[in-house]
Amino acid sequence: MTAPFPNLPPTPDTAIVWQSDSLYLLDQRDLPSVAKYLQLRSAAATANAIRDMVVRGAPAIGVTAAYGVVLAAREAFAENPTGWKQGIAARISRLRMSRPTASNLFWALGRMQQLIEQLSAERDPEAELLAEAVKIHERDVADNMRMGEMGAELIDGPTRVITHCNAGALATGGYGTALGVIRSAFARGSIHQVYADETRPWLQGSRLTAWELLQDGIPVTLLADGAAASLMSRGDIGWIIVGSDRIAANGDVANKIGTYGLAVAAKHHGVRVMVVAPTSTVDMQMASGQEIPIEVRGDDEVLGCGGKQIGADGAEVWNPVFDVTPAELVDVIVTEKGIVHSPTRKKLEKLITN
Repeated sequence: MTAPFPNLPPTPDTAIVWQSDSLYLLDQRDLPSVAKYLQLRSAAATANAIRDMVVRGAPAIGVTAAYGVVLAAREAFAENPTGWKQGIAARISRLRMSRPTASNLFWALGRMQQLIEQLSAERDPEAELLAEAVKIHERDVADNMRMGEMGAELIDGPTRVITHCNAGALATGGYGTALGVIRSAFARGSIHQVYADETRPWLQGSRLTAWELLQDGIPVTLLADGAAASLMSRGDIGWIIVGSDRIAANGDVANKIGTYGLAVAAKHHGVRVMVVAPTSTVDMQMASGQEIPIEVRGDDEVLGCGGKQIGADGAEVWNPVFDVTPAELVDVIVTEKGIVHSPTRKKLEKLITN
């Protein structure tokens, strides 16, 4: 249900909030024209919200799923106070299937599952699981701020940058990954202009990134996705800065569709590419990007826009949500544990194990 949210204004940094025994999500499908919260009180509703892109961005999906486990535990315990562990399993499975590409989803659910295994089967688990979900949320915000500072140190400015999709506070627990770097670099005076790809077909750049940057007073210019290469040819772009939904062991990066083409154009024009993501995004079980499952969504997202059909009747559609940028096109990966230049498996293994 749509619900008022009396204690906090709808801002990018308050997109995921637990209050009064409910999970509240700022509904990103309606931004920026309407800022409203969706109140969630079940694991199924949480899984649906993730699948339907009420919330999106790998870190935000992970945080949301952790809170979804709390709701799952409440339901399972109410059904069977001594057998709730059996009841919670199917609900967690539904959460797991909500978005297959986001590594943080599986990381967060894995962490919650580890705690479940330690809890008594005969005691209400909600309070302990909620405390763990809050820790995951708070850690994500702290990690984002740390990455923002580290990434900003790499930027000699003042310069202009391009970002793709939305990797800001809306896509995380708060502050942002790619936009966290941009926020920190802007505060330092290293970035003075941001170009945001519109990011078809969901227009996360137009709707979400532009809104976030404007909330912070950061100058933003929108680009049609196909305009980025031409802009780079002018020679005044310092960096491409993006987030990631999954990073393979060899440094290949899955991110919103269009990132690969942006990185290819950047290589041609000598523009450096920075990927900003927490280590929970790094999947050392995936040898390369070829193994990363790529979600494909419905035809209507490409054939229509804003509830109006724009595509020709009868046209077939290929609508992958993500693409994979090979590691050789990535100059640097910034994580909360440190920075990896020219990523390789050996470098990522060293980072993860430290």
